[in-house]
Amino acid sequence: MMTITQPQPLRSQQTIRICLIEDDNLIRDGFALLINSTFGFRVVNAYQRCEDALRNLDTDAPDVVLMDINLPGMSGIEGIARIKKVRPRTNIIVVTAYDDDEVVFKALCAGAGGYLTKNMQPARLLDAIRDIQEGGAPMSTNIARMVVASFQKNRNSPLTTRETEVLELLSKGKSYTNIAEQLFVDKETIRTHIKNIYWKLEVHSKAEAIEKAIREKLI
Repeated sequence: MMTITQPQPLRSQQTIRICLIEDDNLIRDGFALLINSTFGFRVVNAYQRCEDALRNLDTDAPDVVLMDINLPGMSGIEGIARIKKVRPRTNIIVVTAYDDDEVVFKALCAGAGGYLTKNMQPARLLDAIRDIQEGGAPMSTNIARMVVASFQKNRNSPLTTRETEVLELLSKGKSYTNIAEQLFVDKETIRTHIKNIYWKLEVHSKAEAIEKAIREKLI
């Protein structure tokens, strides 16, 4: 006798539980409104500080944490490491204004599974949450390029991370003043970095430094 298998009822979509850690009230409220108005998403709690989020981590039981980096008290990078230690299966996406390569790599090494910059389109945030829950590693385009470029660079570079950054900005035609403003330092500090770059690369001009850095894959 043939056995007929009855079709199984479709399971309802499981709601993704999300925690926000963001000290800017306007941004935090905007993210919460966007997420809570989307089917299958729910903000279970929102915080200004990592310390408060950590105290309620077991109660909130988030699937995904959206984490800023520059926070009052504990930094976002330290917060990432602590959350992953307590709840290793919780996915963390950094959402920040910072796209400095050193910050990006510290965040990823601490346990972040994604990295977005705040100038993204709102729909990108929702896509990133879905993506990370499905095993992806969502990143803003500029961050993804940075990660790829880091593997293409010469690992034996004599330059520090900051010197490399200064030289990359020089290669893009930035003036000393522009570089100082972008890196939040004074112009004399930039001059010192450039002197060190010339000395380490054994060159005597900006053009020589850029040409050698490109040839040897230092930038």
